[in-house]
Amino acid sequence: MIDPLFWLGLSLLLVAASLTAVLVAAIPALQELARAARSVEKFFDTLSRELPPTLEAIRNTSLEISDLTDDVNTGVKSASQVVKQFDQGLDHAKKQAQNIQINTRSVMAGVKAAWKTFRHQRPQIRNRSKP
Repeated sequence: MIDPLFWLGLSLLLVAASLTAVLVAAIPALQELARAARSVEKFFDTLSRELPPTLEAIRNTSLEISDLTDDVNTGVKSASQVVKQFDQGLDHAKKQAQNIQINTRSVMAGVKAAWKTFRHQRPQIRNRSKP
């Protein structure tokens, strides 16, 4: 039993059996790997078809949002100017109301003074001597 050819043959037989066992065990894993590769390929095909239109839609949406933002900013500036003009008009109206109030007081004081003067004046009788 010390024959080297026997041991060589036995070793080759065991290596062949081991390789066969590994291949038999690896076949389902390789099949799953092939299925996963096909799935990934379909996924990448779908991405190559769907991604460019989606990216274009996102780009268009961002442009529309920018336009809307500009429109809103313009509207806010316009509204701010209207509010400033209204505020200035209101200030002007207050000043005019104050001036009217002052003028009315002055007129009323003048009327009261005239009325008092008119009521308190007594007709003076002139003494005329008859020649």
